[in-house]
Amino acid sequence: MSEKKDLSELEKLRVLIPHWIEHSHSHQHEFQKWVEVAKKEGQTEAAEAIEKALAKLAKADKYLNTALESLGGAVQHHHGHDHHHH
Repeated sequence: MSEKKDLSELEKLRVLIPHWIEHSHSHQHEFQKWVEVAKKEGQTEAAEAIEKALAKLAKADKYLNTALESLGGAVQHHHGHDHHHH
């Protein structure tokens, strides 16, 4: 009966981290778009603040990748496990 249907907590983490990184990347693209909008509107301070946020997201992605590597990398997608945690 136990053909490993349930993921262990660490396996769940190895599934979630790549999702978090992908989610972060989608936000980074959106942020970059709005940096350009702020610049075009003469909102230099806002544009610079968003750029700083972008840099922090990129740094967070590096830490998440390090965590993922230390756990042995991503778990291959398991059917029936659709993760949409926001």
